[in-house]
Amino acid sequence: MENGHEIAASDGEKGPEQHAIDVGHVEHADGKGEDIDKERVAVAEEVQKKSRRVAALDAFRGLTIVLMILVDDGGGAYERIDHSPWNGCTLADFVMPFFLFIVGVAIAFALKRVPNIGVAVKKIALRTLKMLFWGVLLQGGYSHAPDDLSYGVDMKMIRWCGILQVYSFLCLTLAHQRIALVYFVVALIEAFTTKVRPTTVRSGPYAIFDAYRWQWLGGFIAFVIYMVTTFSLYVPDWSFVYHNDGDVNDGKQFTVQCGVRASLDQACNAVGYVDRQVWGINHLYTQPVWIRSKDCTFSSPNMGTLRADAPAWCLAPFEPEGLLSSISSILSGTIGIHYGHVLIHFKTHKERLKHWLLMGFSLLVLGILLHFTKAIPINKQLYSFSYVCFTGGAAGIVLSAFYILIDVWGLRTPFLFLEWIGMNAMLVFVLGAQGILAAFVNGWYYESPDKSLVHWIVKHVFVNVWHSQRLGTLLYVIFCEIVFWGVAAGVLHKLGIYWKL
Repeated sequence: MENGHEIAASDGEKGPEQHAIDVGHVEHADGKGEDIDKERVAVAEEVQKKSRRVAALDAFRGLTIVLMILVDDGGGAYERIDHSPWNGCTLADFVMPFFLFIVGVAIAFALKRVPNIGVAVKKIALRTLKMLFWGVLLQGGYSHAPDDLSYGVDMKMIRWCGILQVYSFLCLTLAHQRIALVYFVVALIEAFTTKVRPTTVRSGPYAIFDAYRWQWLGGFIAFVIYMVTTFSLYVPDWSFVYHNDGDVNDGKQFTVQCGVRASLDQACNAVGYVDRQVWGINHLYTQPVWIRSKDCTFSSPNMGTLRADAPAWCLAPFEPEGLLSSISSILSGTIGIHYGHVLIHFKTHKERLKHWLLMGFSLLVLGILLHFTKAIPINKQLYSFSYVCFTGGAAGIVLSAFYILIDVWGLRTPFLFLEWIGMNAMLVFVLGAQGILAAFVNGWYYESPDKSLVHWIVKHVFVNVWHSQRLGTLLYVIFCEIVFWGVAAGVLHKLGIYWKL
């Protein structure tokens, strides 16, 4: 066995703690069991001495946070990197599935050993509640950071779904709720199946799938629920009242004509219908990106003036982190936990990469085929099956690339800032991606809120120097947000300071 192939890995949320990969007992019928036992003990001792984190996992998590900051704060200037108005996939559309993917990988290590199922379930439930709390606080409308210094939300209009809610329930910007849902479901399956989980996996291309069939069954159930509901649920006509102070349409009621099944368009899809029925139309996202679609503006994919003949749904609310799409997103977590299982059980770089890359490219090709044959378009707002495959495959390929560059070839230095951010992902997400630190700085202003240190730096150091609002904004995001948080996370890492849920 090659040195360095027995690599420990962590879930990225435990600071300097390490998780060792098991070296299972192997029975041979040729009478060499004693020699194998000795070899196993020797290897285990060697692993214990040289055990280290799989740096690629931290780098991947850090990359996801960086992408979120870039598209959230730079997407307004360069809308082509912002979320696709409907069908298709842009840079921003990779953020959510990448989060869920690495959450799945982390669960595989966090629950590798479950001495007490009851204690594990309590920890999973508590962590889910923490994610839901932060999701509602940061993305439900309570926090208006960083530019608006006010806080508070009308409970009649609070947005219940979002990024962190989905991570613990798989339901970051409203993504926290989605991450909450996925974490909750995938982690519970992993915890409850601990007694039927193998310590070693037999050889064969499908053995790893069979060993963790309960995890895949959970993903399959989520897939069936999503597909059956999406293509069989009847969507009737529906109405909404548009709210936007100062707009000519403010206070007007609009009716959207539907009366169809199996629609994947903006107006009449089952995903939106389920959210309107479950959450209520007042609790949905009021600025969906579909307003940048060709049906709504001639400036598409950029924001522009509403077309005179624009359909009513252009002004309607829609929840991109809704209930049905969150059920579909469980598949992203399932794919991620599978990659974690491969890392645990496959002992050599070659074995791991062969499986990872084969699965990654297979998913990628399947997603592309479904999209371009128009069978199931790639659509982040609906979290379509083709979107799951395309982004899941991309995540697997990116992780494989990081693994080759960092853990196999040892090219760690160029990616250290991503590692540092990945080790303190929660802190950078809350203070950086959600703008809490920037809001704190903006709170110390001179005469008016638009005369703060942050505004001064953006205007005088970047925009005026480069004579471009778009380029100045992008450079500010790169240097004063991404680079800043890379350095800050590095300092915190050296001090041993980590924020975990």
